Amino acid sequence: MPLLLGGAPVWLVLPAGAMLLALGVVIVGRPLTSLTLLGVYIGVSCLVTGVLELVTCRQALRWWDVLFGVAWIAAGILVLAWLGHSIQLLPGFLAIVLIASGVGRLAGVLRGRLSSRVLAGAVGVAEIMFGALALLWPDATLIVVAVLFGLRTLAFGASLLWRGVRQLVIRHRRARVNPVRRDGPRTDAIRWVMAAVVLALAVGAGAASHALRRGEPVLDAFYSTPSDLPHEAGTLLRSSPWPGTPPTGATVTRILYTTSGSDGDPAVASAIVVLPDQAQDSPRTVIAWDHGTTGVARSCAPSLITDMFEIQGVPAVDEAISNGWAVVATDYTGQGAEGDFPYLIGEGEGRSTLDAVRAARQLQSAELSTNVVIWGHSQGGHAALWTAKLAPAYAPELNVLGVAALSPVADPWALANVIQKKGIQGPLGVIASWVLVPYSLTYPDVSISDYVAPAGRGLVYEYATRCAANSSLLVSVLSSMALSDDQPLYVSDLVGGAAGERLRENEATGPFDVPLLIAWGSADEVIPASLQDDYVTKLCASGQPVEYQEYPGYTHMGVLDDESGLPDDLVAWTQDRIAGTPSIDTCSGHA
Repeated sequence: MPLLLGGAPVWLVLPAGAMLLALGVVIVGRPLTSLTLLGVYIGVSCLVTGVLELVTCRQALRWWDVLFGVAWIAAGILVLAWLGHSIQLLPGFLAIVLIASGVGRLAGVLRGRLSSRVLAGAVGVAEIMFGALALLWPDATLIVVAVLFGLRTLAFGASLLWRGVRQLVIRHRRARVNPVRRDGPRTDAIRWVMAAVVLALAVGAGAASHALRRGEPVLDAFYSTPSDLPHEAGTLLRSSPWPGTPPTGATVTRILYTTSGSDGDPAVASAIVVLPDQAQDSPRTVIAWDHGTTGVARSCAPSLITDMFEIQGVPAVDEAISNGWAVVATDYTGQGAEGDFPYLIGEGEGRSTLDAVRAARQLQSAELSTNVVIWGHSQGGHAALWTAKLAPAYAPELNVLGVAALSPVADPWALANVIQKKGIQGPLGVIASWVLVPYSLTYPDVSISDYVAPAGRGLVYEYATRCAANSSLLVSVLSSMALSDDQPLYVSDLVGGAAGERLRENEATGPFDVPLLIAWGSADEVIPASLQDDYVTKLCASGQPVEYQEYPGYTHMGVLDDESGLPDDLVAWTQDRIAGTPSIDTCSGHA
């Protein structure tokens, strides 16, 4: 555009400048709009470049001129036809350009004045560092690129207006020869200062990146998938001591085992097994623990968190150990081990849980009973309900004594509907990606492109790589918040279309042929207590016996604290199930 408008008359420069200035003002704070325009601009630029390559006045077109012209036109068509994918590739392209430019600039340290060489080196190093950061933080890079494109558009429009006004005021220009300026002490000082500023910015950005990623779990070889997998689900593949801090009075072992994915295909999953140190004469009852939301990426597995019993742990784990119960806590498929994570997908969650118990029983000297009580919280509450539903047909050799679903996402569609009404932005935009990405990977009829704006698809996929317990999640939240004043990131209702139908399919409707406990806090800020009440009402109306309990004043996570009383109630309820005490049905008192 600078080339096309370089010699344009004032009657064209002024309106073009005003238009670009206004456009820059509009898009500088609207990242999705800016990225969309940038993608269109790149595509159109490729088309124009190709056309100019073919129609440039020459006596004869050479074959490589035709080749380059056609290639540019094809690139432009591809960029415009697959705009979402094109924008998704921007951070990687920018990283390559920055790193290549940085390497080229480093060649400048070999010539010129010392200050000039230092500045060239500083800029080169900074460009390489920012290129690496563009690869590490593609979502943040997209937001920065969007803002910079808006600023560049604004600045270009302002420069055109300034030039047009000058053309009106100064009709005749006088040729002037600028005096040759030689480098001096002042120039050297400016270069030294600029070098220091550039390096400080690069080092600061690198330090911030390191701080955000510090402490993130690292997958080791234990979680790698063996080349030859047994066909039978629930087969123990390997075990090793868990490298984290175990609860008092117990030994923790991590296991890798075979299972079935949400689609029924063979899969691999990981889990930890908590065994009390105190010897026991009879086989131990198993508590199958289904963890709540940690994210949907492979690195979000609780077994990777060395202090998980402090920050993500199992409620009443100390009481379980003192009662002589073993705890088997699955990561589900796709966390720890390779595969697709079944977030709020009941078939995958339930199979991972049941096969973890099967595999744990194969540990030498574990001596685990076939008696199983299932506990789960939040997403894990959903998983626990589905585990109980699937157990009779999928793992008939296991004797499920009862299921305790704590603050469960029992009806994923109903929760998605609540979130939809609030507006999916900020942190909710990140959480929505944790549902949509796994659903799109599991169900062929659910497509990201049906629900996410083209410019935001790369952002949504990147959100799905961050974990709830990691500092890097802050970047996703800030990125999502930056979009709040722009067009919606999610352009279609998640409760509609194929995604809505799949969410409805994953409601934990039962039937449950085992004692059922549903417990939640009245002040739950994640899953409204009204949804739990509606779910219990449905179960009771269907004739399903339910014991339910609401804990006044407790939040989604607070209900797991000892002060709430729920952990003690959970242990007592579990003791009754093991003892064979008849369960309580509170449906009669439910209005």
